[in-house]
Amino acid sequence: MKTTVALTALSLALTACSKQTETSATTGVKQEIYGKMPDGREVGIFTLTNKNGLKARVTEYGAILVSMESPDKSGKTADITHGYDTLEGWLTNTSYFGSTVGRFGNRIKDGSFTLDGKEYTLATNNDPGGIPCHLHGGIKGFDKVLWSGKPTDSNGVEFAYVSKDGEEGYPGNLTVRVTYTLSDDNELKWEVQATTDAPTILNVVHHSYWNLSGDPNTSINDHILTLNAPTYLPTDAGLIPTGGIAQVAGTPMDFTKPTAIGERVAADFEALKFGGGYDHAWVLEKGEGIRLAAKLRDPKSGRVMEISTDQPAIQFYGGNFLDGTVAGKGGVKYPHRTALCLETEGFPDAPNKSNFPSSVLRPGETYRHTMIHKFSAE
Repeated sequence: MKTTVALTALSLALTACSKQTETSATTGVKQEIYGKMPDGREVGIFTLTNKNGLKARVTEYGAILVSMESPDKSGKTADITHGYDTLEGWLTNTSYFGSTVGRFGNRIKDGSFTLDGKEYTLATNNDPGGIPCHLHGGIKGFDKVLWSGKPTDSNGVEFAYVSKDGEEGYPGNLTVRVTYTLSDDNELKWEVQATTDAPTILNVVHHSYWNLSGDPNTSINDHILTLNAPTYLPTDAGLIPTGGIAQVAGTPMDFTKPTAIGERVAADFEALKFGGGYDHAWVLEKGEGIRLAAKLRDPKSGRVMEISTDQPAIQFYGGNFLDGTVAGKGGVKYPHRTALCLETEGFPDAPNKSNFPSSVLRPGETYRHTMIHKFSAE
C-alpha cells in the first residue's frame, strides 16, 4: 500500500514538473510557466530557437514578444528589445513594450466612431497635446489580457483570444488568433487572423521597441532607417490624421533613402513638433501581398532588421515619450529615444475618415495581418 502511495505521489510530482517545462518534440518550442495573474491563472511563456542561434520568447499575457536575441557582425548575441524580466514587470506595462495591441491599434479621434448608423463610444486613454483620444484598444486592450497559447508544428506558437461583444466598447464577439513563427531564414513572423459575429472595426498591431545595438542605454538616433513610403499622414496637435496624405520629398519625413534617425529629428517642421519627434504613419508603396516596408541598421553592431507586411501603412515611433522613469530589463531605466517602434497597420482613425482604407470587419469575412521581421548582420 505504501509503495502504491509513493508511486502515485511520484507520478503527480513528475506531472507537475512536466507542466513547468515542456519541449515539443515536433517543433523544439520550449514551454514554461512564467508566473500567475493576480487572479491566480497561470501564464505560459514559450521560447523559439532556430539553427542559427536566434531566440524569441513570447508569452500568453498580451501575446507579447518578451525578448528577441540576435547576433551582431562579430557573432555576439544580445536581446534587442525593451521590456521586463518578469511577468510582474509586464503587468505594469504602460508603454506597450512588445505587445499585441487591439482591437484598434493607434489612435481614434475623440474615442468615438459611427458604424452602420450607430455611434460607439470608447475610452479616451491618451491625450497628446492635451487632446483626448482612444489609443491601442482602450483601458484593457489585447495587450493586457491572458491569451491561450500552444506550440505549432512549424517552430511557432499560436495564441487565441475571444473578445466579447461590448469589450472596451467595441461591437461583436471577435475570435482572434496570433501566431509567432521563427524560421531558419532568421525571420520572425507575426500573423493575425480574426472573425466576428457582428460588424466591428479592427486594426491589430505589433508594438515591440527595438534597439539593434543590444545596449538599452544608447540612443537609436544613429540607427539608419529606410521606409518604402513616398507619403505620410499629417496630423493635428492631438496626433490624429487630418485626412490628407502628404509627400515626404523635401521634408524631414523622407526616409526613402537610408537616413540616420537623428539627422533631422529636431528640424523646424510642424509634424515633428506635434509628435515631439517621429510618431506618424507612413503610407507604404502600393502593391499586392507581402512586401518590404522598412529596413533598420545599426552601424556599430552591424545588426539589420527588415520588415515586410501586407498592410497599407507603418507607424514609426522614435521613443519620444521614454523619459528614464520606467525600469525595465536588468533594472535599466530606459532613457529618451533608446528604442523605436515600427508598427505595420491600417490607417489611424480610419473609422472616422471615409477616404482611408476601411477598417470594418463583417461576419463571414476574415481579418488578416502579416508582419515579418528578418534579422541579419553586415
